[in-house]
Amino acid sequence: MSITYPWFLLGLLGIAIPVLIHLFELRRPTRVLFTNLGFIREVQIVTAKQRKVKHWLVLLARIGFVIFLVFMFAQPFLPAQVASSASRRIDPSVLVDTSPSMQADEEGSDLSRFDKAVDQARELPMAFPANARFTLNKELNVPLAPAAFRVALDQLSVSGRSTGLNGLLQKSIGQPDKAKQLFVFSDFQKSVFSSRSLAAVDSAAQVLLVPVGGGGTRNVFIDSLWLEDAFVRRNADVVLHVRLRNGGTEAVKNCQLRLFVGTRQATAFNASVSGDEPVTVTARVRLDSDQVQLCRIELDDFPVVFDNTYYFSLQASPVIRVLEVQNGGQEQALQRVYGNEPLFSYSQTVASRLDYGQLEKANLLVVRGASRIEAALREGIRRVVQRGGSVVVIPPADVTGRATYDQLFRELGIAPVQWEAAGTRTALREVAVPDRRNPFFREVFGAQSRQPVMPKVAPVLRWSRSGTDIMRTQDGDGFLSAFSSGKGTLYLFSTPFNESSTDFLQHALFVPVMYRLAMQSFRSEQHLAYRLNQGSVTVAVGNGNTAAQAGEQVYKLTNDSLTFIPAQRVQNGLLRFEVPAGMQQPGFYRLTRNGQTLTPLAFNNDKRESELAAYTAAELRQLIGPNRPNVQVYETGQGLTVAARYKAERVGTPLWQYCLWAALACLLAEVLLLRFMGRPAAAADVKVAA
Repeated sequence: MSITYPWFLLGLLGIAIPVLIHLFELRRPTRVLFTNLGFIREVQIVTAKQRKVKHWLVLLARIGFVIFLVFMFAQPFLPAQVASSASRRIDPSVLVDTSPSMQADEEGSDLSRFDKAVDQARELPMAFPANARFTLNKELNVPLAPAAFRVALDQLSVSGRSTGLNGLLQKSIGQPDKAKQLFVFSDFQKSVFSSRSLAAVDSAAQVLLVPVGGGGTRNVFIDSLWLEDAFVRRNADVVLHVRLRNGGTEAVKNCQLRLFVGTRQATAFNASVSGDEPVTVTARVRLDSDQVQLCRIELDDFPVVFDNTYYFSLQASPVIRVLEVQNGGQEQALQRVYGNEPLFSYSQTVASRLDYGQLEKANLLVVRGASRIEAALREGIRRVVQRGGSVVVIPPADVTGRATYDQLFRELGIAPVQWEAAGTRTALREVAVPDRRNPFFREVFGAQSRQPVMPKVAPVLRWSRSGTDIMRTQDGDGFLSAFSSGKGTLYLFSTPFNESSTDFLQHALFVPVMYRLAMQSFRSEQHLAYRLNQGSVTVAVGNGNTAAQAGEQVYKLTNDSLTFIPAQRVQNGLLRFEVPAGMQQPGFYRLTRNGQTLTPLAFNNDKRESELAAYTAAELRQLIGPNRPNVQVYETGQGLTVAARYKAERVGTPLWQYCLWAALACLLAEVLLLRFMGRPAAAADVKVAA
C-alpha cells in the first residue's frame, strides 16, 4: 500500500485528544442522588467492572475515528499492476462504434450493443484525473472535459453512413499523438474487423479493445435484390429475385416476408434460412403506372430488427425507339414486327431523307440494305454507339457501296470483313442450333423432343472474330454477331434480308431475335437501391431545358423535414454526388432541383452490418497474438466496469472511500456505546413508611 499525501499522517497526533478526554472522565467524581422523602427514587446499579469496559471501548472508537479520518485525507492506494510508461498527463481517445450492427439487441438483455458501449464509456472519466481531456471518435477532433465528454456521448447515435470500425481506427491511429491511450468500444464483427485493422498501430500507443457483443443469435436479412428482366413492362408481371442470408448462428424457419408496392401489399411469402447457405426466393409484382413506385420488403425477424425493412424503387421502362434506315421499296417485315407491339416506338425512313434529330433519340438503329453509307449517316451511326445505343447492320445485295461499309467498320473498330465476289451465287447453308445457355436466347426455346428446323442463309460477309457470336452457320461462319464499340453495340448480319438470300424472315426465330436485339439496346438506368455508406452516387438527370438552366442548378435530397445539399457535379447529363454525412437512416430520399422532384432514391444499410458474428474477448486475444503487447482486451460484465479495471491496473486502487466508511463506523459505534452499553436495570420500587 502507498500513500498519496504522506504529510497528512501528522494528523495522527490527534489521537492524544480522545486519550486526554478519557483520562479526564476517570478523575471526575460520580454524583449519587438519594432522598428521605415518602418514596425511594429508582437507582441505577452500575458495577465498576462494567464502567471500565465501556470507557475502553469508547476510547478505541474515538481513536479509530481519528486514525481513519487522517488516512482518508492521506489517500492510501494499492499500487497499479501495470506501471505506466508515460511521464506526462495522458489525454485518452475514445472510439465508440456507431455502425448499424451496434443496434442489435442481445438475447436476455434489454440493452443494445451501442447502449452498452456508451454506458461503459461514460465511466472512463472516473479513472483519470479531473484535468484529463478526452477525444471522442476523432470526428470532433476537440479535447473535451469530462462533463463535455459525457454530453458528447449522449449525442452519439447509430448511423448507416458510419465509416465503420476500420474507418474510425484509421482516423485515430494516423494521429501523431505520443503516449496515447485509445479505448475502442465495438462489437468487432468478423465480417469487417481483422488483425490487419491494427497493422498501423504505433508500438508507443496503448490500445484497449472492449468487446460489447458477440453472442450468437438469429438474423435474417436481404443480401441482394434483382430483376429477372431489365425491361420492366407496365401491367405485366415483373419477376423479382430476393436473396436472403442469415447473419446469426441459429437457423430460422418460416420467416415471413411481405412485399409492398407503395402502400399496397403486393404479396407475402415464407422462407427458411440456415446459417450456412443463402436462400433465393422469387416474387411477382405488377406495375400499373409509369411513375416510380416506392417499394419495400418487410421481414418478421426478432430480436434483431434494424435490418427488417429493405427499401427499393421500381419504374416501368419507357418504350424503345426503333429507327429503320433503308433504300425504300423493301419488304415491311420490321414494321410488322415492331409496329404492332406497344413496347416499341417504330419509325422508318429512307437514307437520303434521314432526320438526324430522330437519329439522336433512337435506342436501336437498323440499317437495312442501304446501298451506300454516306458520310453523314456514318457519323450518325458512330454517335449512336458512342452514347450507348445499338446499331443493326444488314448488308445489301448490291456490291457498289461495299467500300463505304468497310470504312464504317474500320471507324467502329470492327475486325476486317470479307465480301463474296461480285456475281458469285452462294449456296444456301443451314444455321446451327444456338446454344440454349446463351443469355440472348433465354426463354426463347421451350422443351422440344426433336431437333428444330433452322433457317437457311446465303452469307455475303465473313469475319474472323467477334465480341459475341449469337448465331452461326453449321460450317462455323457467323450469321449474327455482336461487336462492342464505344458505349454501345453493333450487331452484324452476314446475309441480306431478301427471299433469294434467306428464309429467316419467315422463320419462327425471326420475331424473338429482332425483339431481343431491341431489348438489348435498352440501357436500364434505374438502380433499385443504394447504400448509405457507398460514397458517391450517379444518377441520370438529362441535360435540362433552357428554363431549368436559367434557375439555380442545385440538387438536394429531402426526407420529410430533412434536406441535404450534397457535394455534386453534373457532366453529360449525369449527376454525381457524395452521400451526405447527415444521411444516417435508411429510407426514401427525393432528389429535387429548383423545388421539383426528379426521382426518389432508396437507401439501405450496408448488408455487411447484418452479419452479426463477432469476436469474443478470447478470440480477440488469439487474433492479436503475443507480438502486440500494447494492444489489450478488456472484458465487460461480472460487476467490473472498464474504468474500474483500468484504474486498478494502471492507476491503482484507491482506499480513501474505505477509510471514510471506517471513520463513520467508528463514530456510530461511539454513539451506540454511550447510548446503550452499561444502562442500569430498573430497580424495584421501595416504599418507606413516613
